[in-house]
Amino acid sequence: MKIALISDTHRKFSLAKDAIDRLISYGARYIVHAGDICQYDTIEYIKNTGLPYVAVYGNNDAHMVQYHNDFNLVKEPYYFKIEDIKFKLMHLPYYLSPDSDIVIYGHTHIFEAKKVQNTLFLNPGEVCAREKPKSESVLLEIDTKQFLVQYFAKDIQTNEISTKEYRFER
Repeated sequence: MKIALISDTHRKFSLAKDAIDRLISYGARYIVHAGDICQYDTIEYIKNTGLPYVAVYGNNDAHMVQYHNDFNLVKEPYYFKIEDIKFKLMHLPYYLSPDSDIVIYGHTHIFEAKKVQNTLFLNPGEVCAREKPKSESVLLEIDTKQFLVQYFAKDIQTNEISTKEYRFER
């Protein structure tokens, strides 16, 4: 199974669309947004992909509450399952306890992939390229033996995309 992970799109719809399209082109069958969606266009685009998705409210998403019934928007921490994998999703990194198979969070604008006590902690970084001149996203591939984290960083000045892979035993 392949899952698109994005966070902190803020008001950069074109960068969000680009990241989503790239991850889908690499085979993503689910989309997870770790908060600070900020724009209606972004959540609408995610929904219109037709893929199952979930998006958590970020600290800059109070105005998105008006769309709560139109989209799969959730409060943090949000627990869910895809197949046999237990996830915990949040924006703010306040609930970083190893109580799921995978913990996904945003807010810091810093990519992170690490395994602690049999839990994979993932922050896909920032799509918005606010803190650095890179638009970041992650494709998470899960099979019976491992978690494969493929990190993408698009240089917003040159449009060059660099990737790096991280492998963790399940």
